[in-house]
Amino acid sequence: MRGMILAAGRGLRMGDLTDDVPKPLLRIGKRYLIDYAIEALVKADIRDIVINISYHREQIKAALGDGSDYGVTIHYSEEEERLETGGGVFKALPLLGEEPFIVLSSDIISDYSLASLPKEPKGLAHLVLVNNPVFHMQGDFCLEGQCIYFGGSPTLTFANIGIYRPELFADCQPGYFRLGTLLSQAITQKQVTGEHFTGEWYNVGTPEQLRILSDSRNLACFF
Repeated sequence: MRGMILAAGRGLRMGDLTDDVPKPLLRIGKRYLIDYAIEALVKADIRDIVINISYHREQIKAALGDGSDYGVTIHYSEEEERLETGGGVFKALPLLGEEPFIVLSSDIISDYSLASLPKEPKGLAHLVLVNNPVFHMQGDFCLEGQCIYFGGSPTLTFANIGIYRPELFADCQPGYFRLGTLLSQAITQKQVTGEHFTGEWYNVGTPEQLRILSDSRNLACFF
C-alpha cells in the first residue's frame, strides 16, 4: 500500500509565515509540520510515499530529499499550478498504483493509527471523521454505523485522513477540482464509509494554532 501527503498549497491563513517558506516546512517543535504526516505513515509500515508539491516545491524537495532520512521512499508529483486536493490526487494516480491508497494532509497532526484503516474499503472510500472543531462547527457529514450521509444531525468533520480506491477518480479529467466535490458525489451514491475518531487531532491552519501546538507538552506523544 502507498500513502499520499497533500502538500501543494500556499497556506494563505498562515499570513506572512508562508511568504518565503511552504507551509509543510513550518516548524512545530524541532520538526517540520509535514514530518508528522510522514511519521504517521511510517508507523503504519507504509514506506512508499507520494507527495504533491507546487508552492516553493524546490524547498520541499531539498528538505525531504528522497526520503531516506525517514526510512521511506518519496515520490514527488509536481504541479506547475496547484490543482487543489482532487486534481492533485488525480494527477498522482500513476504513482499511487492500482490498489487502495491512503491520503492525508500535511497540516494534520493526530495520534490516529493509519494501520487501522480498512485495507479494502467496502465502497470507493473510507474516511476518518472527528468532532467538529471550533473553526468548523457546522461539520461536514453525518455517520450511522459506518455509513456516511448528508442532511442529518449531529454532524462530524472530515479529518482529512482517508483511504481511497483509484476507481473513485474514474470519471475525472485533469485539472483543478476539490476532493470534497468528488466525495460528495460518492456519498450520495452510498459508496463511502467512515468512522468516528475521538483521540488527538489537530488541523494546523493559522499562526495561533501553530503557536499553541508548538508550546504543547503533549507534542511528544506523536513520536
